[in-house]
Amino acid sequence: MVLLARTTPLEEVKKPSEGLSLFFIDFDKSAPGLDLRKIKKMGGRAVDANEVFFDSYRVPKDTLIGEEGQGFKIVLHGMNAERCLLAGEALGLGYAALKRAATYAKDRIIFGRPIGMNQGIQHPLAAAYMDLEAAKLATYHAARLYDRSKDDSSIPQHAIGVACNSAKYLAAEAAFTACERSVLAHGGMGYAQEYHVERYLRECFVPRIAPVSREMILNYVGERVLGLPRSY
Repeated sequence: MVLLARTTPLEEVKKPSEGLSLFFIDFDKSAPGLDLRKIKKMGGRAVDANEVFFDSYRVPKDTLIGEEGQGFKIVLHGMNAERCLLAGEALGLGYAALKRAATYAKDRIIFGRPIGMNQGIQHPLAAAYMDLEAAKLATYHAARLYDRSKDDSSIPQHAIGVACNSAKYLAAEAAFTACERSVLAHGGMGYAQEYHVERYLRECFVPRIAPVSREMILNYVGERVLGLPRSY
């Protein structure tokens, strides 16, 4: 596992984020000092999640990633790429949900006509699609900026952070809207596992929460872009 651990005592650093180092360790579940407790989740069941407790667990020195004490900076550097990744996940969920909803709206016949002929069904799905398209462009922009920054030193990290945060926020919100409206377009059957949209709605909460909350993204943009005072 990739482990972030304190290697310099807290009282010896200026900020709590300093003195942390990153390690890539063999995850030996039988080793002393390690306790794993599986978390039962609403979704994402293909991958398990665990609470991890360490008690005098030994970490070999040769598993250090990068420089000692720079672990938190390394984690932050990877979070921009992770924001792009989560944005892509959100977009996929949104498009998949809309495809299911559109198919159902064409196939479901009520009073001799498909329910998709009703603007109350059609317009919310169309608006959700356009939101996804806009978020997709923001995601492509952020990913392109992140990739170009490796070879172009003129691209500031600040600009990458704004782009990646914005893409993740917009994609997550667009996906949630698309998944919710897809469930509602199915009526009562949207709650049935048979049509899959209920699980898309469950899964789309992940991009809204991880790797950083919506509120922290709004804080970031408010402070770094608009120059507003820190709110927390």
